[in-house]
Amino acid sequence: MVEIKALILAIDRDDDFGQKAGVEGPVIGRDACIDAALKLSLADPEDSDANVVYAAVKLYDELKGSGEFDEVEVALITGHPKVGVKSDLELSRQLDEVLQRFPANGVITVTDGAEDEQIFPIITSKVPIISSHRVVVKQSEGIETTYYIIYRYLREILSDPEVAKVVLGIPGMILLLYGIARLIGVWYPESVKIVSATITGTILLFIGGYFFTKGFRFNFRETLAKQFIFVISIVAGLLIISGGAINAYLSLEEYSKELIGGWPGTPLLATLIYINALSSSLTLGISVMIMGKIVQAYLRKDHHIWYYISTLLIMPALWVTIDLTTRYAMAILTISDIEVFTKLLLAFVDVAIAVLVGIYLRGKVRGWERIEAGTGT
Repeated sequence: MVEIKALILAIDRDDDFGQKAGVEGPVIGRDACIDAALKLSLADPEDSDANVVYAAVKLYDELKGSGEFDEVEVALITGHPKVGVKSDLELSRQLDEVLQRFPANGVITVTDGAEDEQIFPIITSKVPIISSHRVVVKQSEGIETTYYIIYRYLREILSDPEVAKVVLGIPGMILLLYGIARLIGVWYPESVKIVSATITGTILLFIGGYFFTKGFRFNFRETLAKQFIFVISIVAGLLIISGGAINAYLSLEEYSKELIGGWPGTPLLATLIYINALSSSLTLGISVMIMGKIVQAYLRKDHHIWYYISTLLIMPALWVTIDLTTRYAMAILTISDIEVFTKLLLAFVDVAIAVLVGIYLRGKVRGWERIEAGTGT
């Protein structure tokens, strides 16, 4: 046994005990320290200073039981919320009070961080420090929560292919393409701008396409497998519209001379002439798309085929509407012209025929719904 009076000293430099639990320092003795720690735990269960006192009491029990020192005592000293000179003076005063009641020959400090350890010079000026213990809370909420968030996030990435595509696939594609661009730029410095623009456009195209398909829940593979004919008709229709748009742009001057006898003087007039020139290709392209939908509906016994056929029959009326409205906007026609009356009459007749055909076909294909659902023969 070492003939030393050992003081186990718990330190609370910022006075959490006083501010949160109303405990005034110094606190001397095992039972008093446990009572103070219990009050702070109830006031703020997340405060680590309570664990410091519990650790000091545990150390006191161990040393008391081992009989290693002549006498052992445990105490808590508290400082001030304004950490600095004011708190250190208060800690010094409380330490003097503790030493008066228990004249220790050595101190074993118990703290929870470097901030409390800054008063060690004050303690050593009064009594030697035998040992120092720092209490580290094993389950800190911030660290534990961050750990589990990272762990679960990484596990989800590795286990879910869809999440992996977004979190790893897209950034990986970006880095890969930019890496290729950098290498091409090294080999061919004169093509840096072209390569950079191409890579940027490709990245935006892929990312935009991915987000578009996910946002509208569009599954390209499933759509292509189930609606192959319709997809082909869409491609054909878009090609027709694109070709017509290019042709209308290149033939705009000739078409303008035909309509108004010269080149359009304003952008608005040029736009109207361009729309009028594009109307035929636009109507034809949309008709091709609808034709693909009709063929697919017939092969799959889709009872909505009546609706698609009616839509196709209305396409001539759409062409007449575009042609008349653009010509009327250019002041080429007036409502009283016989040509306007004739075309409007044809458009109304076309719509009427489309409605009647739709009503007739709707009754004829009513049984297809049961066939498609598998409830009929």
